[in-house]
Amino acid sequence: MISSNSHRGHHRTRLALGSLVVLGTLAMGLAAPSAFGAAARSTSATTAIKTNWTLFFKGTTPAAQKEKLLQDGSKFAVFLKAQAKSSAARATTVKVTKVHLMSTTKAKVTYTIYINHLPAEPNATGTAVLHDGTWLVSKASFCALVSLEGASPGACK
Repeated sequence: MISSNSHRGHHRTRLALGSLVVLGTLAMGLAAPSAFGAAARSTSATTAIKTNWTLFFKGTTPAAQKEKLLQDGSKFAVFLKAQAKSSAARATTVKVTKVHLMSTTKAKVTYTIYINHLPAEPNATGTAVLHDGTWLVSKASFCALVSLEGASPGACK
């Protein structure tokens, strides 16, 4: 037979353990949104960067649209329109292989540029910048690439 004191002690132990489980669950629940939120933001940023870089370097993307995907794009409008007339530029695509978020507004991007499906600039690295809620190809990355072609748009100076 269990005494009433023993029964109350057992009940208090169960109550205390139950409280710890509830508090632990609440604590995990409170911490989880920020952890999940950060992971979701990271995934969302990575997806946006890959999408925007792919679109920017796709040779068939209109120059006006490329302007919106390049940091200070309006300063490159004339250059982008001229570049769009090049057969090599029209045959260009890119594959983003890695995105490393360096901060909430800057990311390192590893990519390969293809011309006519052949790698022209393998495992290149550049920077994406967040501006007004949109991930853009950084001006510095674009200027570095066009300098390899021997071009030097005024906006790069």
